[in-house]
Amino acid sequence: MTELSIRKAEIHEAKHLSHLLSMCQWFTYEELYSSAYIERLILKYYNVERIKQEITTTDRSWHGYVIAESRGKIVGAIGGGMIDETTGEIYVFYVDPKERGLGVGTRLLNFYTKLQKHLYGASEQKVAVAKGNKYGIPFYESRGFTFSHEDLAYGASEEEHDISSIYKRKI
Repeated sequence: MTELSIRKAEIHEAKHLSHLLSMCQWFTYEELYSSAYIERLILKYYNVERIKQEITTTDRSWHGYVIAESRGKIVGAIGGGMIDETTGEIYVFYVDPKERGLGVGTRLLNFYTKLQKHLYGASEQKVAVAKGNKYGIPFYESRGFTFSHEDLAYGASEEEHDISSIYKRKI
């Protein structure tokens, strides 16, 4: 892999970040969910205005987006926050499908883990992964996360059958 920088996203990058997150939604979930459902998620969570707000408004419960940049292009993004005094959660984490397997995800996760541990005092990390996500589950398991339980996905209704597998690890 060429030079990779890991850093906080900046507001002028919102459009590019929105594009990456939307593309990754399709790549990851097109076999799991209906097109209409994926489009609703993208419109709600990955529109440019929301991304701008989430870049500029950070606190203990939302740390903002951390991005991986290679050759002047955003190739990965991670975001999350603290859900209690000692547990950090990853809310969003995607890597450009063309960059998978090159260490981008590992570098992002390591950076974010250090941020949650040292800046916010996390001793545990949690992530909700879509049930059946053939990309995310093996990635997290290979980095020490273990299955905890299943839950209805954030923002989903019972009839949408959007189930998350919850994984945790000590950090």
